[in-house]
Amino acid sequence: MNDSTNAESSPRRRGPHQDPGESLFAPDSLSWRLHADPLIGLASLRALLLQALHPVVADALDQHSSYGNDPWARLERLTEYLGVTTYGAATAAMLHGSRVRAVHARITGRTGDGVTYQADDPQLLAWMHCCLVASVLEIVTRGGAGLSGAEQDAYVAEQVRSAMLVGLEPDEVPHDRAGLHDYYRVIRPLLSRSPCARQAVELVVDPGSADPPTRFPGRRAGLPAWAPVAGLAYAALPPWARRLYAIDDPPGPAGLPDAATTTALRALRAAAVTP
Repeated sequence: MNDSTNAESSPRRRGPHQDPGESLFAPDSLSWRLHADPLIGLASLRALLLQALHPVVADALDQHSSYGNDPWARLERLTEYLGVTTYGAATAAMLHGSRVRAVHARITGRTGDGVTYQADDPQLLAWMHCCLVASVLEIVTRGGAGLSGAEQDAYVAEQVRSAMLVGLEPDEVPHDRAGLHDYYRVIRPLLSRSPCARQAVELVVDPGSADPPTRFPGRRAGLPAWAPVAGLAYAALPPWARRLYAIDDPPGPAGLPDAATTTALRALRAAAVTP
C-alpha cells in the first residue's frame, strides 16, 4: 500500500480523473473534503478495527479473507473504494458498488456458535457502513478539521448514497450524528473480540513485530509511510472498543490516553498540510 499522511496520496489524488460533475458527490460536498483529508488512512484503519468487533463480520473475515494476517491489504482496498466512489464518475462508482455486492452475495458461512450468515445481510452492511462514517468523523474532527455540528450531520447524510451503492436502503442507515449514536448504543451488546480481530489489531498496534515471510510476504515494503503511528487508530477507538480488544500496555502511539491521542492527531495532520 502506498498511502501516506500527505494530501498527495489521498484517495482524491489517486482516484480516476473524471469530470467532477459526473461524480456522486459534488466538489463542495463534505465527502469530497473529508475523504481527501491527510488523516483518511487512519480513519479507514480505525473503521476496520471497529468492524472486526462484530462476531459475524469477524468470522467472515477469518474464513474468507487474509485480514487477520494482513489488515493492510484490506485497508488498501478500502481506500481504493473511497477514491473511486467519492471522486470517480457516477458510472464508475456504481460499477464498483456492483462488484462489492457481487462479492458479498457469494460469501456465506456459519459462526462457531452455529449462526448462519450471508455477507449481504443488511444488518452486517449497515454495521460496516456506520463504522466507516463514524471513524471518518472521529479522526478528522479530533485532528483539527474544524467541522461544525451541522457539517458533521451533513456528512452522515451524504454518506447514505454510499450505503445505497452496496445495496442498503436509505432508511437502513443513520442520517445524522444522533442516529449514529443511537445505532451504537443498540448494537454494542452484540460485539466481542475474536482471535482474528485480535491478531489483526496486534499487527496494527506494532507493525514492526510481524515476520514478513510467515505473516505477509512482501507487504512490509508496501506499508504506508504512517505505519509507525498506525497505533493512533487503536488509541482513537471508543473506550468500550479498546476494552473489548483488551491489549495490556499497548506500545507506542496505541497506548496514548485520549487527550494525548487528540494532540498527536492534530500534530500529524498539521505536519501533512504544512507546505
